[in-house]
Amino acid sequence: MDIFRDVIEIEDEVVKLVGKIADENNFEAYVVGGYVRDLFLGKEVKDVDFLVIGEGIKFARIVAKHFRKKVTIYEQFRTAMIALEDRKIEFVGARKESYRRDSRKPIVESGSLEDDLARRDFTINAIAVSINEKTFGKVIDPYNGRKDLIDKIIRTPLDPEKTFDDDPLRMMRAVRFACQLNFTIEEGTLSAIKKMKDRLIIVSQERITDEFLKIMQSPKPSIGLRLMQETSLMSVVLPEVAELEGTEQRTPYHHKDVFQHTCQVVDNLAGVTDNVWLRLAGLFHDIAKPKTKAFKEGVGWTFYGHDVLGAKMVRSIFRRMKLPIDKSKYVEKLVRLHLRPMALVDENVTDSAIRRLIVQAGEDLDDLIKLCRADITTRNPKLVEEYSRNYDIVVQKIKEVEEKDRLRAFKSPVDGNEIMQALGLNPGPLVGRLKKAIEEAILEGVIPNEHDAAFDYLMKIKDQVIAEYESEKRAHSD
Repeated sequence: MDIFRDVIEIEDEVVKLVGKIADENNFEAYVVGGYVRDLFLGKEVKDVDFLVIGEGIKFARIVAKHFRKKVTIYEQFRTAMIALEDRKIEFVGARKESYRRDSRKPIVESGSLEDDLARRDFTINAIAVSINEKTFGKVIDPYNGRKDLIDKIIRTPLDPEKTFDDDPLRMMRAVRFACQLNFTIEEGTLSAIKKMKDRLIIVSQERITDEFLKIMQSPKPSIGLRLMQETSLMSVVLPEVAELEGTEQRTPYHHKDVFQHTCQVVDNLAGVTDNVWLRLAGLFHDIAKPKTKAFKEGVGWTFYGHDVLGAKMVRSIFRRMKLPIDKSKYVEKLVRLHLRPMALVDENVTDSAIRRLIVQAGEDLDDLIKLCRADITTRNPKLVEEYSRNYDIVVQKIKEVEEKDRLRAFKSPVDGNEIMQALGLNPGPLVGRLKKAIEEAILEGVIPNEHDAAFDYLMKIKDQVIAEYESEKRAHSD
């Protein structure tokens, strides 16, 4: 496609049909926004944004009747959406917007096509294409968005400071588009983000988090992470990550700077998984290093306990960012365990140590190993080979122990109900302690992971465990 032609071809049958409906009902209509941008970029386009001069909702109802579909109206935003079989089409009436300083919710008035394109966030999203029969395919590009597509530039149509002052979320969107498309943010736009970053506090956390997750889901998240750091958006959104910059470390398989190392770890994970929560574990795996940094003579900088403290920090970050708390347990686990596999390389490591890792990681063991491999960021190919080989050794040991013990989904073969029934106990901490004793015996290789062996062990140790429990209770009551 010649991107600079005045008229372009659109083969989309839905767009053609909506254009025909517009003609039949005397509406002036265009396709705009991401649909047009991706069309010019040669990307697959499904969802369509239609801009209507006049009453967009009224036109949407007419289109919905034609498709025999339900139309969803968003009165607050003066938009409407129709869900087709495999795509969504949205309608908005051309409008102009103004903003109060304390809110990013616009005051909306009807406007012209020019008004509507001027209110758009970036030039690459401020291109319209006519779908009326007489002018079908005509390109309206008042802010040279096509040139910015060619030059791979993110810039605002109007003054960037005013643009970001009106709607501060656009700063995160600028970073997100630069990250997703591998574009550069134009210098004036970048400077405006640095200056206006604190305006982001008026935006709801949910909207900020949504944009951040899209950055983390990009093919190369480090582009967005580094832009957030450069503009100081990171200090507003994730101060814990911002603080990683300047924290030095001296190990042969890490970058010197923890922030740069972390960016590389996230990119390494992005190369092997689409799981955004695993990528977040990579982002947070060294989150506590600034708080645990200490200098030890003859060793250099140490970060003892950063794995444990980092895991504790994850939940508060999830709560503040309004991320799903059920996913925090997964991320916490990986952060807490990310040093463990490398510690198991030694030939003298016992099967019980391997068993503990298997049980603690559970079904997330494969993801833990992916995180550990991603954590190798040295530029020395020999060291990469050496550390990768060490993880191969650990994985082989895990397989051997799993084959022997079938422990991947480990549960005590004698559950709490059976313990209570066999010993005549009521529910309480004592039952848990007896169950724990059985599990420990299996993990240490004292007994096999089999029901009869576990039950016999219970009967053997029950008197001693009960006596210890009763003694502790008496000591506490005294």
